[in-house]
Amino acid sequence: MIKADYPLEKLKELQTPFYYYDLDLLRSTLDELILQSSKSNFEVHYALKANVNASVIEVIKNAGLGADCVSGGEVQAAIDAGIESSKIVFAGVGKADWEINLALDSDIFCFNVESIPELEVIDELAGKKGKTAHVALRINPNVSAHTHHYITTGLSENKFGINMSELDKVTGLILTLTNVKLIGIHFHIGSQITDMTSFQGLCIRVNEIQEYFEARGIVLDHINVGGGLGINYEHPNHCSIPDFEAYFKVFRQHLILKPNQTLHFEIGRAIVAQCGSLISKVLYVKHGTSKTFVILDAGFTELIRPALYQAYHRIENLSSALPEEEYDVVGPICESSDTFVKNYRMNATRRGDIVALRSAGAYGEIMASQYNLRKLPKAFTSDELK
Repeated sequence: MIKADYPLEKLKELQTPFYYYDLDLLRSTLDELILQSSKSNFEVHYALKANVNASVIEVIKNAGLGADCVSGGEVQAAIDAGIESSKIVFAGVGKADWEINLALDSDIFCFNVESIPELEVIDELAGKKGKTAHVALRINPNVSAHTHHYITTGLSENKFGINMSELDKVTGLILTLTNVKLIGIHFHIGSQITDMTSFQGLCIRVNEIQEYFEARGIVLDHINVGGGLGINYEHPNHCSIPDFEAYFKVFRQHLILKPNQTLHFEIGRAIVAQCGSLISKVLYVKHGTSKTFVILDAGFTELIRPALYQAYHRIENLSSALPEEEYDVVGPICESSDTFVKNYRMNATRRGDIVALRSAGAYGEIMASQYNLRKLPKAFTSDELK
């Protein structure tokens, strides 16, 4: 296995398990993202649900990105981090009244509206404040992302968004509401998408929907195509920065923007996943009848993706240069699902070795829990450990 560079001696001094963020890699990722997106009238909002570690958010804010939020807590976190409210979009299928009021008071850029009842509630709450809420309709384009069914969101049977069959009713209603202003349309077809043809299909559908609104004399200043760009979990060392050039090229070539329209993106995983690792210590190496188990002090309480999505994370033994052996790598939680990977080859492992679970910067620390009364993991950055 080819291993990334880690400050191993300094990692050994810290209490495991914990998250480690390579902020130099994060900055390089943002540099490439900005380089490729700045060639057109594109605006990128970072999806806070991927990671809200304060040090990570600070680097992203300094790069000038906006924020994509899916809860009132995330809206507040974006504001607290110093992200301009004029760059904050607020999505989510179940926005509570307090969350809507917080966003209205903060004068955010836009609500991504997911249903007729939500549209009516936003209009009502904005009216009480004497405000006009800018909204974009989240439309289900019925485009398959060809990804795990838990993270597919753009099909007509998903709980998210407004179906195509409802467009006449929604557009008719919105013209009667006095405290909302339709400024755009929003889409999000899923997550961890690596096949660019899925985004090409989205572009074609967006063009068709644009014609629908144009035929009704409705001017849209903003198109938001969500996020979903995947990363390479198999080879984080060779593919540490996603192919942003190919990603944005799809939208330049296939999505037809009208004059003065801005195209918005909500990217999370592709920005932060590769810069983060979960660092753990080997508690035991247990020899079974036909298997050998490496039991870590990290479990699904720290990184739930393998248990929840059957997701793969490359695991590197940072302490060992011995020949590879085959293991089932598991955690200490009292659940059979607390397994990171089975029949996995890595450098021969001993009690006390330090291992890194790679590509854990997205949906890792943010989804940690205290099941079994475990403590939430701490986090450290490359800047701190230099």
